[in-house]
Amino acid sequence: MLGMAALTTHLYIVRHAWAEDQGPGIDDHSRRLTKKGRKRFAAMMKRLCKAGMQVDVVATSPLIRARETAEILAAAFANAPPVEVVDALAPASNWPSLVEWTTQQDAARVAWVGHMPCVGRLVGLMIGDGSGSIRMQKGAVASIRLDDGPGHPGELEWLATDDIV
Repeated sequence: MLGMAALTTHLYIVRHAWAEDQGPGIDDHSRRLTKKGRKRFAAMMKRLCKAGMQVDVVATSPLIRARETAEILAAAFANAPPVEVVDALAPASNWPSLVEWTTQQDAARVAWVGHMPCVGRLVGLMIGDGSGSIRMQKGAVASIRLDDGPGHPGELEWLATDDIV
């Protein structure tokens, strides 16, 4: 194992996959992924795994569509990384709490699954631009290399959308 002193070297920030629209009987918190959204995201994750993406632990927003996205993401890896619900990833994400949670993990490669516009802002914060935001399509995955750990600016290595499938 890496030990508590290990620094996270890779952070993957993920926008939840395609979900149901809000409507009668479907509030924002209970929206589930669509069948097509599940299929598209699973295909993209298969491609990213083949390209070398690896994850040790997954943090997800408590909202259903994010949890379902996180479960698909974790199932794509042979090591079946654990998925943990982290309230700081709910809409209006709490960046300091996410950094604290991430530094407490015994993991070099961590994924956060959340919602727009929060995930776009989190990518901006993690690459050192506190005022910037990255537009992320549904199901997008941003790979950020963190040479100095999650509390310091990193480098955006790539941003993948389902266009790669």
